[in-house]
Amino acid sequence: MSGGYDDRDGKIWVDGTLVDWRSAQVHILTHAMHYASSVFEGERAYGGKIFKSREHSERLIQSGRLIDFEIPYTVDQIEKAKEDTLAANGLSDAYVRALAWRGAGEDMGVASARNPVHLAVAVWSWGNYYGDAKMKGAKLDIAKWRRPDPATAPSQAKAAGLYMIATMSKHAAEAKGCSDAMMFDYRGYVAEATGANIFFVKDGEVHTPLADAFLNGLTRQTVMEMLREKGITVHERHIMPD
Repeated sequence: MSGGYDDRDGKIWVDGTLVDWRSAQVHILTHAMHYASSVFEGERAYGGKIFKSREHSERLIQSGRLIDFEIPYTVDQIEKAKEDTLAANGLSDAYVRALAWRGAGEDMGVASARNPVHLAVAVWSWGNYYGDAKMKGAKLDIAKWRRPDPATAPSQAKAAGLYMIATMSKHAAEAKGCSDAMMFDYRGYVAEATGANIFFVKDGEVHTPLADAFLNGLTRQTVMEMLREKGITVHERHIMPD
């Protein structure tokens, strides 16, 4: 698979049908493009098995509900869609992106209850998120944008709109030669990087920010479980930058 993400060979699952990669398109008046009414999952498949697949599918449905729409597919149907998409593209080790969004329909204002909700699944080969910095160490900028109060935005939804400030923060970080940016929350506590969680090691114990203003990620939860199984103490707490 080569070329831009819009110009590749392969298949993408869209609303129950596997379509040619280049044909997986939406109308310019799609509600999600104007009002960020979309949610997604970023998953990894290893040896043909998707890590925490069912949990990701369950969270996708819950994220949709948190931004006020119902995905018209069950968890089992989403699981089948992911399996079929991997098979159609001949991939066993891959990144898996499931995406649900409000489409074009009768409404084009902020309210869009009559517009249909769509679902798509795309898979592709994608290496380590940080590249060489994974082993050499990632240099982080300090983002000027902060994770909002949960009363302002639904922080436990993996919603596209919540990534706007992450995109701006990472662009600013990369312009300074950094790999990523550390984001604080609305109170000034350390929250997360733009697309990853943060853990600190001190005196043989691990400290990580309390996920009360950012997504309590499945990978984050798994890391803590693995550490505790090894007898390592993990503290979830508010952490000030100093």
